[in-house]
Parts: sequence; structure tokens; C-alpha cells
Amino acid sequence: MARVSSDPVRTGRVLRRLGLPLLRLATAVTVLWFLWRQLGSAPFKDGLRAVTWPAIVAAVTLTALTTVCSAWRWRVAAQALGMGIGLPAAVRSYYRSLFLNSVLIGGVLGDVHRAVTHGRRSGDVVLGLRAVAWERLCGQVIQAVVTVVVLLTLTSPVRPALPYVLAGVAGVAGAAGCAALVARHTDRRGRSRLTRAVRAVADDLRHGILAPHVWPQLALSSVLVVAGHTATFVIAARVAGSTAPLGELLVLLMVVQTATVIPLGIGGWGLREGVAAWAFAAAGLGAATGITITTLYAVLMLIAVAPGAGLLVGDAVRRRRDQGQSGESRRPDPAPRALEVVRD
Repeated sequence: MARVSSDPVRTGRVLRRLGLPLLRLATAVTVLWFLWRQLGSAPFKDGLRAVTWPAIVAAVTLTALTTVCSAWRWRVAAQALGMGIGLPAAVRSYYRSLFLNSVLIGGVLGDVHRAVTHGRRSGDVVLGLRAVAWERLCGQVIQAVVTVVVLLTLTSPVRPALPYVLAGVAGVAGAAGCAALVARHTDRRGRSRLTRAVRAVADDLRHGILAPHVWPQLALSSVLVVAGHTATFVIAARVAGSTAPLGELLVLLMVVQTATVIPLGIGGWGLREGVAAWAFAAAGLGAATGITITTLYAVLMLIAVAPGAGLLVGDAVRRRRDQGQSGESRRPDPAPRALEVVRD
């Protein structure tokens, strides 16, 4: 009877765990299906056919530079929270996370893997998760701010999207401000989970992320990352055959990149293509052109983050080898048994 009564609870937990991944999968499939129904498969095929070796070399080079900048941002955030990590190790971990984000649903599981792995090695998984969360949040805020600046500076038909970007930035800033305010006026003896979480956020901001020697490094590294990804997008657009003026192209690609950070898709696919189709159609360049560019960009980025796959394979091989060695070390030594037989 106890087993039967616990089944609904267990089923509810499974459904809650699968709810968000299923939503992401459904969103990506729905958007891609709609685009395929409206435009056919030609734009996607054109993006695949547009791959060239010079474009691959450029994407790999720019991705290497942006990965170093991203790893630097993560290292600064982690050190601000009291966790140490070397830059080479951070770069390797970041490559692993980029590859996992490119092939798994949601586009954030690689970051979770990076946070948990670093947290276990440092002895504090929760602090590892907080460090990665702040690092990613700083990058997204700077991405939104740069997009706002570009939309305000350059004229474009997608300027109506500006209120949505501003709303996102204001929401993030407001949430952080409210957390700090609540923590300031919360009883220090509070032991509730919400109280501890809010206090941790406030302490991270006050003594870590917003420290005078920390936030300039986070901002600079984030700007460099945005510049690198935008340059890769521009290369993909030119290789795909887009002849739009650079200023107009930058506005469109910045809007697409801002939409990409929303974790609704399969390895980035879905929402990115939908926003690109809308943005390029609004600019009079054709929705198919936007899809072709994003398809080419996705292929180039997948190739560029392939070193992460090699690192993951190497990790798996080392774990298996270590397990084999530990298994052999636990086997009993046959020598004493042989001596006993001889004595008998």
C-alpha cells in the first residue's frame, strides 16, 4: 500500500523535472516546424552548403579568443566569491560547457556541468553554482546593454524590439536590487531558506560582484565576448551572401544574439531562427536570409567548440582507466595464498 501511495508523488517529481526540458523541446520543434512550413527546407540547406574553410578558420580563431575571455570572466567571478581557479583550467572547462550547450536541450546544461565539476573539486558545489550563475548573468546583462546602445545609435526597422530588451535589463536589475533591499532589512537571525538565499545574493553583490576591482573586469570581458560572437555572426552573414550595410547588419545580429540567450531551444536551435526570420524580414532582407545565416552560424560554432568534445572524451577515458586501476588495487594478492598451499 505504501508503494502505491508513493507512486503519485514520485510521478509528480518526475513530471516537474521533465517539465522545463519538454517545454524547451516543444518550443524549438514548434518554431522550426513553423519556419519549415512557411519557407521550406531551402534556407537551412543553403546555410549548410555555405560552409567554407576560411569561414571555419575564422570561427575557430574568434571562438578561441572569446572562450579565453569568457573563462577570464568566470575566473574573476569565482575569485570574487572566494573560489580559486586557474585560467588554463577555466578555458578547458568552458570549452566543455560550450560543446554541451551546443548539443543538449536548453543550452545551459553545459554551464551546470561546469559549475558542479568546479564546485566538487573546490569542496563547495553551491558556491560553484553561484559563481557560474553570476558569470553568466553578467554576460547576459552586458549583452542586453550593448544591444540597447546599438539599437539607440543605429537606425533599423527592428527598433520596436527595444522596449523588450529594456524590459529584460530592467527586470534583471530590479530583481538584484530587490534582493539586496530585502536582505538589508531582513532579520539577521532568520533561518528560512528564502532568507538565506536572499542574504547570499546580497553578500555576493556587495562584497564580490560589485566590488570596485571586480565589476570592471567582468564588464570588459563581457564586452569582448559580445564583440567576438558578433564578428563571427558577421562573417557568417557575408559568407552566406548577405550584402546588407554593416550598420544594419549589426543591429539585426545583435537582436538575434540577445534572443539566443533565452534558454528555449535545442542547442540554440529554435528561437534563434525564429527571431532571425522576423528581424531580416522586417528589414526587407527576407526571412530565408536570416535562417540561412543562423544555420551557417550554428554549424560554424559547433565546429569551433569541437575541442570541448575531445576534452570530454579524454575525461571519460581517464575515469575508466582510474577505475580499472583502483579495481586492480582492491584485488587480493595471490602470493600469500600460494605460500599457504606450498606450506600445506
